Amino acid sequence: MTKDPSKPRILLTGKTGQVGRQLAPLLHRMGELTVLDRLELDLAKPDEIQRVIRARRPDLIVNAAAYTAVDRAESEEAAARAINAVAPGVMAEEARKLGALLVHYSTDYVFDGTSQTPYQEDAPVNPLNVYGRTKLEGERAVQQAGAAYLIFRTGWVYAPEGRNFLLTVLRLATEKSELRIVRDQTGAPTSSREIAAGTVRVLSQVYPAANGALSLFPKEGIYHMTAGGETNWCSFAKLILELASSRSALGGWLAAATNNRPLIARRIVPIATNEFPTPARRPAYSVLGNRKLNDTFGVKLPDWETQLRTLFSGRTYDVHMPGTNDEQRPAE
Repeated sequence: MTKDPSKPRILLTGKTGQVGRQLAPLLHRMGELTVLDRLELDLAKPDEIQRVIRARRPDLIVNAAAYTAVDRAESEEAAARAINAVAPGVMAEEARKLGALLVHYSTDYVFDGTSQTPYQEDAPVNPLNVYGRTKLEGERAVQQAGAAYLIFRTGWVYAPEGRNFLLTVLRLATEKSELRIVRDQTGAPTSSREIAAGTVRVLSQVYPAANGALSLFPKEGIYHMTAGGETNWCSFAKLILELASSRSALGGWLAAATNNRPLIARRIVPIATNEFPTPARRPAYSVLGNRKLNDTFGVKLPDWETQLRTLFSGRTYDVHMPGTNDEQRPAE
């Protein structure tokens, strides 16, 4: 089949993950999309990555796959490093050879949490756990490969599917009358669909519809992409239960999250991190500053509370594609 010169060939990894699931339909509208999950592409095998990329010859590689089991990574460091560090480097090397752009996602966990103000992109990094270290190694591998790249750091990601804090709270709220939630870790809960929408808004500027050509320099680099504002896990959980309890009827993703069972949680007890020990240390403060993303691409994600309320409201988003007004707007 002859390639449409006005549309980039896009390869998306992690199609069943929180961000990848949201990216797929948006990227499909933008170009000729191939989506792969872990069964179709094993990121722990560098030669397989090379083979797939060389066969597809994409103009754009979007790596939405990662080893995200933060606690398990402490005992599975080799597996975490293979997927989070080695694989992105291989993708970047192949992207360089093809003249392609690599979009890669990283994490707030590259920082140690000792700051009291939002971390900017050039703040000193000092990850506290294996997950953060391997993601940082992945960033550096991408940067050193010489390909055109965009790295989006995000954090506290949730979605109406998969495994995340939102769904854990809803499940526990159907099982227990009292929830004990950590109060002394601060971040910005960010919806996966907002990350996907923000990514496509950036890409609509990088690949203008007129000719499908890559126009990135000098904008390549690392960008923070999280919700505005900040909160703690305990306050986040309280709003989740407030919004879930206010729904007159369960349906859609919320019914699936609760298995159609009633919420019985009546109290949330704030606890300290040391009362809930985990194998991996977490940063106490991991709020990211997003000014660079807004200044460079005019992309600013809504604040965390607005994002959560939007999810519970059932509204969807229409993300404008290249060649149109690049405004993200809610659609009933």
